[in-house]
Amino acid sequence: MELFRNANIDWLGKKWYFLGFSLIFSVAGICSMLFWHGIPRGVDFKGGTQITVQFTSTPNEDHIRAALDAAHIKDAKIQGISEVGGGAGNKEIISLPQSTAQDSAHDQGRAAVEGALSANYHDSGFSIQQIDIVGPTAGAQLTHQAFLATLYSLLGMLIYLWFRFELIYGVAAVVAVFHDTLITIGFFSLTNQEITLTVIAAILTLVGYSMNDTIVVFDRIRENLASSRRENLSDVVNRSINQTLSRTVIASGLTFLTVLCLYVFGGEVLHGFSFALVVGILIGTYSSIAVAAPMLVAYQDWRAKRGKKVSLPAARGARR
Repeated sequence: MELFRNANIDWLGKKWYFLGFSLIFSVAGICSMLFWHGIPRGVDFKGGTQITVQFTSTPNEDHIRAALDAAHIKDAKIQGISEVGGGAGNKEIISLPQSTAQDSAHDQGRAAVEGALSANYHDSGFSIQQIDIVGPTAGAQLTHQAFLATLYSLLGMLIYLWFRFELIYGVAAVVAVFHDTLITIGFFSLTNQEITLTVIAAILTLVGYSMNDTIVVFDRIRENLASSRRENLSDVVNRSINQTLSRTVIASGLTFLTVLCLYVFGGEVLHGFSFALVVGILIGTYSSIAVAAPMLVAYQDWRAKRGKKVSLPAARGARR
């Protein structure tokens, strides 16, 4: 199936618009992480106590917050759990900061929340469904492991592309994926949504998805360079992107619709995971065209300015 027959879009002619777009979102995300919201880590990483409370009717979060303040439970975060389909549910997640988790034992934390809620609800009006406690040591270890998982995935893909194509291809692809990851995390910071283990799983999924899309474009560039050695590299890259455009739009569009439905109808538990994929698939598809491919041309231009031979290793074909 081909959506775009004989497409002839000058993608590289719009590279400065692409650069501006990337800079706006990258700088906004970095500023948010450094000066505004920071990186909003969930209980999985920063430690603390997370208590899931089931109510018999839809609760008023302002009343819950007032009850917790009156019981001297400070800095608690209250988050409702939506039902599947997006409707309001009767469950609330009460997250207590790490200091509270350290000073309170399992039963003490439960008793403190129960006592606070009893001021507004009868004993039959709510029930504690689940309590999760993550200590500071476990939280720091999970943070370290999440960072290493992302780093190793990027390093492994760089080595693969270095072997399969050439080093410049690996560098361009890793820079594009780093760009995707940075903007996705920046969106979490800008919207002040917590990053949990499920979000890290989504980011790793995004890394693989974006890399796969980039490799498809690179492989077409390699094939076209092998058969058009005398053609200008910019023209080859533009033609290669246009030739893979239908595949990119169909594959990414269907995947995007799937994760969008997951975000809208999946409920609160999958909210962070699906949000990361919604943002990541859009940015990942964009970066394959607007970040990774133009870097090959920029590399050629850089070699030309230094008086070196203007050629791209892909013209020799992929390594076997």
